[in-house]
Amino acid sequence: MNPLCGRCSKMVYPTEKVNCLDKYWHKGCFSCEVCKLTLNMKNYQGFDKKPYCSMHYPKSSFTSVIDTPENLRLKQQSMLNSQALYKEEFEKNKGKGFSVVADTPEMQRVKKTQDQISNIKYHEEFEKSRISSDAPPPVNASQDPQPQPAIPQTYSSQPDPVSVPSAAAVPPPSGGKRYRALYSYTAADADEVSLQEGDLIADVQQIDEGWMYGRIERTGQQGMLPANYVQPL
Repeated sequence: MNPLCGRCSKMVYPTEKVNCLDKYWHKGCFSCEVCKLTLNMKNYQGFDKKPYCSMHYPKSSFTSVIDTPENLRLKQQSMLNSQALYKEEFEKNKGKGFSVVADTPEMQRVKKTQDQISNIKYHEEFEKSRISSDAPPPVNASQDPQPQPAIPQTYSSQPDPVSVPSAAAVPPPSGGKRYRALYSYTAADADEVSLQEGDLIADVQQIDEGWMYGRIERTGQQGMLPANYVQPL
């Protein structure tokens, strides 16, 4: 069935049919809505599904508002309200130089790990200072039970440099077990250490179910390592 023309509402046959603007037109009916100038597919301009020529195409216009005393008063009142709100917000936020960080499970885990690492380091420093304070005093030459005839009398009150123990030579305290790495691991954070298969880990301390803290004997680095990558010796 042939469609109807969008202008004259009569049947449009294929030989004279123009399909445009979601409608069918006779070639003679496809004209400007204002001046009735016959249009084609190259020079028409559509508006509201109606054809127009370039001269009579509807143009958008803006409505101007007259600055009456009432409009000026409302404009000034709006500006004063905006300034008052800005000042109020400024007074509320003055002195707050921080941002609120959401207490997510990941942040709680990182905080707990940092607290445990700080506690471990504190105990290590405490053990080192205690061992250094418990070291025996230097042995004087006058306290040596064996006679020293070859040493002049002037050196009898000086400590024997060979027999004097050094506090730096005291080994650091071993706060945990020794483990061996089963797999290689690459550190993902700054507080972790990398492993190679077969590495020996000393001073290992359990932090939680999945993480440990220890010292890699190969590199001397200390930090967090996954518990399922190592086994005890």
